[in-house]
Amino acid sequence: MTPTDERSHPTGLLVCDALPNQQDFNSIISDTKSIVDTRTDFYDRSLKSRRYAFVGLACSSIFSCSCIVTGIAILAKHGVIGTAVGNLVHTEEGLTQLLLQKEILNLALNVTVTLCTESIGFVHGISLRSALASESRLRFNTNLHLLTAARGWYHPNGTLHNGILVVLLIISYSSASLVVCVDETRSGDGMAFAGLPILILSVALLLQVMIAVSGIQAVKILTWSSSPFDLTATLVHHMQLTPATSKCMRCVPDLDTDEGPAKPSEIQPSEWHAHRSTRKVVIFLWVIVVACAGWAAFVMHVWDKYPLTRSGSPDARTLQTWSFLPHNLSPCIVYFVPGVDLEMWILLLVNMAAIQGPLTLGLHLSELIANVFRDEKQGRCATGRKGLITATNPVKMIFTDPICLVLFVAKFFLRYSFLSNWMFGLSFSRHTPGKIEAPMVYMYTAQIWNLCIALFIFSRFFTFVALRRPHGPQPAAYGHVQTLANLVDEWSPVMWWGHKEDGIPYCHAGTSDHPLPDVKIDCVYAGSGAASLVPLS
Repeated sequence: MTPTDERSHPTGLLVCDALPNQQDFNSIISDTKSIVDTRTDFYDRSLKSRRYAFVGLACSSIFSCSCIVTGIAILAKHGVIGTAVGNLVHTEEGLTQLLLQKEILNLALNVTVTLCTESIGFVHGISLRSALASESRLRFNTNLHLLTAARGWYHPNGTLHNGILVVLLIISYSSASLVVCVDETRSGDGMAFAGLPILILSVALLLQVMIAVSGIQAVKILTWSSSPFDLTATLVHHMQLTPATSKCMRCVPDLDTDEGPAKPSEIQPSEWHAHRSTRKVVIFLWVIVVACAGWAAFVMHVWDKYPLTRSGSPDARTLQTWSFLPHNLSPCIVYFVPGVDLEMWILLLVNMAAIQGPLTLGLHLSELIANVFRDEKQGRCATGRKGLITATNPVKMIFTDPICLVLFVAKFFLRYSFLSNWMFGLSFSRHTPGKIEAPMVYMYTAQIWNLCIALFIFSRFFTFVALRRPHGPQPAAYGHVQTLANLVDEWSPVMWWGHKEDGIPYCHAGTSDHPLPDVKIDCVYAGSGAASLVPLS
């Protein structure tokens, strides 16, 4: 199906398969139009999801504006290298409590930034999906919303703005890692908040909000639902998608062929074979693992060849020096960040972004695998006892779907715990209280290897998810809207899929609002009314 063909058709619909002998073509069009009119009146615009999205954008805007005011106030009072310092402590116990408070504040800040970026990402993904649908280029419910662009260089969902969003996303997490630190001086230790990183973080978040808002203003949002079934029903209802009646037993990879009716298959293709972007994500995850191993080897090489950079234990290659958390004897290399004032902050931010960037992008890309798997899991409920419930709650899905929950936890564990604390340490030497001077960066060898192991487990898990092949005769769709349009012939809030009619030479499989019997493995299936029209290829 091409956009040109669909628009040129007098009814706005396209019969996707060429029908042999052109039997009564006008009556076929009339039948198809009646199906669309009567069977897709049900679709959910998901106004609840829209409310969640707007609340997320509002909270992100309030948080970023508050941080802008705070950052400007600190800069105005303390200067570019100045920090706002809290009450000083003078005892060892007080310092331990101070460090714990620092970790809690860092965790709270990272959680807040993650919630803001997730809310912004949801809105941007919905607007991109609608933009692709308006261009007749939407294939899947789930897309790489930062790496998939709508037409038009300056479109809010175009290539330019997507590239800006990637940079802003990395800057958000990199600057958040530099906000809270401990001010160590001769007069005591205190919690310090750096003004410039707060300002950079807030501006980056606010710009992301502005791009997301411009995206939903530039295109008509037909539905806010995350459900691939709500999306498919919406597209069919608005005549942007036409079911192919002969392909009710064809899964995603089969749609690129001219084949029509088919026998059921007891095992379905994997997400790896069904979704091209999944392959790119899996490959990118393993590239990160290899790069992390190379980084760890490089740090150990520097530690071995350049003694002046060493810190901690005199031997970095013994089991005694291996630990999960860094401590005073943890082997590491140390280097000073040169520059003063603004130059120093820029170099620090570049250091953090160089480490945070690939991991942040990898975690973002992993959402594709999790969400596509979730779409397929939802679809396969149609053969279960309770049936398929088309409506979804985007907040509830994060905490009820195991794959999404694993990814949500991994975002904190990998990005915050390893990079911000255990592996990539940061301290400042201050000769003047409240002033940041001569920042030092610590790279812990054992903790870098820990990160490499964690990334290996993470990549292996999502590779397993991508290669897993669903069992059962229901054709795998993975959120592919054309496949879903072919499978569903009756729309309802709760649907079951199975055998509907016997026929010669083809049987009919489809959906209903009540449980259906299992399909017959030895029978050839086509859609309703296709038995006399499409031959078996």
